[in-house]
Amino acid sequence: MKIIRKVFDGLQPLFEDGGRLKTFKAVYEALDNFFFAPSSRTPNAPHLRDPLDLKRYMSMVIVGLAPALLAALYLNGPRLLAMIIVSYMAGGAVEVAFAAIRKKEIHEGFLVTGLIFPMVLPGALPLWMVAVGVAFGVFVGKELFGGVGRNVFNPAIVARCFLALAYPRAMSGGYVEPGGPARLLEWVGLDAVSGATPLGLAKQGAWMDVPLLDMFLGRIAGSAAETSTLAILIGGGFLLMTRVANWRTVAGVLGSAAVMALIFCGSLKEVAWQLCAGGLMFGAFFMATDPVTGASTNLGKVMYGIIIGVVVMLIRNFTGYVEGVMFAILLGNIVSPVIDEILYKMRFRRLQLEG
Repeated sequence: MKIIRKVFDGLQPLFEDGGRLKTFKAVYEALDNFFFAPSSRTPNAPHLRDPLDLKRYMSMVIVGLAPALLAALYLNGPRLLAMIIVSYMAGGAVEVAFAAIRKKEIHEGFLVTGLIFPMVLPGALPLWMVAVGVAFGVFVGKELFGGVGRNVFNPAIVARCFLALAYPRAMSGGYVEPGGPARLLEWVGLDAVSGATPLGLAKQGAWMDVPLLDMFLGRIAGSAAETSTLAILIGGGFLLMTRVANWRTVAGVLGSAAVMALIFCGSLKEVAWQLCAGGLMFGAFFMATDPVTGASTNLGKVMYGIIIGVVVMLIRNFTGYVEGVMFAILLGNIVSPVIDEILYKMRFRRLQLEG
């Protein structure tokens, strides 16, 4: 956040009276408010809250998702926009209903959930399944636990796992063949659907049929925003730079997955292939780093990430599922409170002995 603040402060004279860009002063002020203005004030001076409150945290995540979203639109077409709209409408309806019941305000947290969820789905998934999935995820994954900040599980992951278990055929057969510039104006039909994802081919022993460069750029079939490793790294790097995502969690996930891949596969090329395949990169940067459902201690974040990375590779290599990222993060959500409790008790015990 400090880096972005310095950039905004450096550009400010250009937008003031007499500056070359004074015509766009309103745009500058809107962006400054988007990134830095707190969502609420305290009753008394100085009228500020935490320097990175919920509103700005969600704003940073949405900005970080932008590269992957643009790549997804380029490769999958405008149907993804319809999926996002349906996700916001269905999930938002559940949010509004519970806000009315509890007589509390609607929080900004769903802005990220409603966007991430369709991004981790096959591009040709029926829109009604998107609606059912996000409604289930918000209701079971968040609202039943009391709403924002009290949920044990990431709602988008709960929704994704529910659809994978309830509609396995649709979830495994709705992947879209990557397109190009023309795809931006094309509504994806059945002729653009393919079930040949890289991990699906790997299960058949044909992982070498998919070039690593295609996987890095996103020229492969897969979930909408999980295919372009390059776009994910750009957005994920932004989250790490602004400290919205903690590097310990990301390093734990990717590092442990790389070690397990090296043990199982035996070559560095296949390790890189496994890291780029499926939703591992997207999950590591945008879902495992959720501050509410992940570990809170520094060492706990590393351990939490390691558990996720190890479980992903175990699922990929020893089960009938071709992908295991969502199930692994769900398991990580379950054990993260236990990890933190153990570490807190160890720290208190050490302080007592020192005292």
